Amino acid sequence: MEAIILAGGLGTRLRQVVQDLPKPLAPVAGRPFLAILLEYLASRGFASVVLSVGYKHELIRTEFGAAFGGLRVRYAVEDRPLGTGGAIRLAARQCDEGEVFVMNGDTYVELEFDAMRAAHRAASARLSVCTAQVPDVARYGAVVVEDGRISGFAASGSAGPGRINAGVYLMAGDLLEGMGLPEAFSFERDVLTPKLGELQPVAFPARGMFIDIGIPTDYARAQQIFARP
Repeated sequence: MEAIILAGGLGTRLRQVVQDLPKPLAPVAGRPFLAILLEYLASRGFASVVLSVGYKHELIRTEFGAAFGGLRVRYAVEDRPLGTGGAIRLAARQCDEGEVFVMNGDTYVELEFDAMRAAHRAASARLSVCTAQVPDVARYGAVVVEDGRISGFAASGSAGPGRINAGVYLMAGDLLEGMGLPEAFSFERDVLTPKLGELQPVAFPARGMFIDIGIPTDYARAQQIFARP
């Protein structure tokens, strides 16, 4: 399996606790968070990753090089911010497989990747989206699932437990080609939402842990979760 990891964000919400580092290099239990994520992917059967990088990308390349934890590592470097969509499209052009997982470099999701791929293929889908159950959807907005497909997104702000878009996708490698999209664009705003009816993405539920270290409270929680005994 092959993955694109979006690791180019500025990490502005973490600046008060992590300074002068790209967010995926934020130390968690004494290690860069991205190292924890890469080792997890290697343990789940991935062979190759493309890191989509921008802000201080030299630090990320120095840390991981061309191979890490049994994974082949390549880099798609943004000369200027391309948004999530532009970053995915740039990285996908380096991928070898016809389908590729896409995920965020600041999020850890316990997920049965093989099962998600099997469901994706069984549905002849061009796009599948991992969903996660959280105690409060207010930060993310909930997903609406009908007959195993995502049919809509509730706006962020509504509170209470529910399922959210966990930010892990399985997509055809050429999904973003030929759509007439600009160089820089948002995958969520410019593709996923307006083309929902056309794409009819499969919803695949993650059964395990979901944590996004993008805000200080969850970053602090990750220190406890990943602390080695």
